[in-house]
Amino acid sequence: MKNALLTTSILSLSLFAAACGGDTPEPTSETASAPPATETPAPDEMGSMTLEEIVTADWRSEGNIARNEFRNPVETLEFFDIEPDDSVLEVWPGGGWYTEILAPYLAEEGRYIAAGPDPAASDYAQRSYDSFSERFLSAPEMYGEIEFVPLSRDTGPLLAEGDCVDAVLTFRNIHNWMAGQYADKMFSDMYDALCEGGTLGVVEHRLNSADMQDPSASNGYVHEDYAVQLAEAAGFVLVESSEINANPADTKDHPGGVWNLPPNLRTTDANREEIEGYDASVFEAIGESDRMTLMFRKPTAEEIAAAEAEAAEEETEE
Repeated sequence: MKNALLTTSILSLSLFAAACGGDTPEPTSETASAPPATETPAPDEMGSMTLEEIVTADWRSEGNIARNEFRNPVETLEFFDIEPDDSVLEVWPGGGWYTEILAPYLAEEGRYIAAGPDPAASDYAQRSYDSFSERFLSAPEMYGEIEFVPLSRDTGPLLAEGDCVDAVLTFRNIHNWMAGQYADKMFSDMYDALCEGGTLGVVEHRLNSADMQDPSASNGYVHEDYAVQLAEAAGFVLVESSEINANPADTKDHPGGVWNLPPNLRTTDANREEIEGYDASVFEAIGESDRMTLMFRKPTAEEIAAAEAEAAEEETEE
């Protein structure tokens, strides 16, 4: 597995009411043309598949494959430095768009853990779990032995004491946590689940920097600076950002927020009233949202101690 002590330099040490379905299956668009599907290999051949082959594999729906154009899974996972022998925890996988890529990729040498809504929390969360379980947990021959752990505003640690993972990934969920007013708790849980030196990969709908941030992110968009602030407050260090999932065509002023865009193509505004003169082609032409792609790491104990000592020395000098 990836060495948890990735570097010895520290860059800095500052700092369930889901609005979009981060804990629900994502609607898929069947309108875009998809590349030819890769045939499903025998189980003992699964580990030899590359990410490029997996993202077009025939166990993925035509609609999900078509979304590769916008979600850029190969480039995104390579940016997060995910390797086949890594242990990876995905937070709130929703309908499993990334599960059907990550789980087979990690099945032979690595470990895939899905942290989803706590089934005990509500009937809605139970249905979400049942759907995920039926599709993924009951098919180890396809997806490997997926582990599932509950995660909500009220759950405890994600992993047993002494256990940790190389990487935690979450895709388009921060706005959900902001809506529920527990984003800080989620980042803290992710921090605790990581091995020292481990990676946190975040993709989220990006609000224009000049626009005011709604604390509940009711339109689905989040300031990149605010996402960084949440991560750093939990103890993470920002390593790098990428424009892999950027979309300059996204004006972010849609009447119903990000959900007017594909794949949802919601026909209503923020008040759930029908948009006058709604034309789906306008939103389809934009494509999926403009998204930030951020890579953080959890510093080692030695790095934290060194940073604290340096800060104390600077304070003394003042």
